[in-house]
Amino acid sequence: MASTVKIVAILTARTGLEIELEALLRGMSSPSRSEPGNLEYNLWRDIDNPGRFVLDELYKDTEAVAAHRATSHFQHYLSRINELAVRVAVTLDAVDVVNTRVA
Repeated sequence: MASTVKIVAILTARTGLEIELEALLRGMSSPSRSEPGNLEYNLWRDIDNPGRFVLDELYKDTEAVAAHRATSHFQHYLSRINELAVRVAVTLDAVDVVNTRVA
């Protein structure tokens, strides 16, 4: 049985590029949420550091993650993200998770 995949990414804007980073990340939300294998795609901003964002993503399975990474909007994101931000991304497999969502 395939399990869901959680991705958490922390993106800290390079000096002076906070607005551009936010625009890039906001531009990912709608198309990512429209993907058939996407269960959640949320963008958060750090209260104490407004130049730091957290992406909280949930996918149906590893195939859905691969499909997401193959999209044109993700490829556009990849082409810009390193110039705009320092990022740390973690891909997680469920160990002991309560999930009320029916996939």
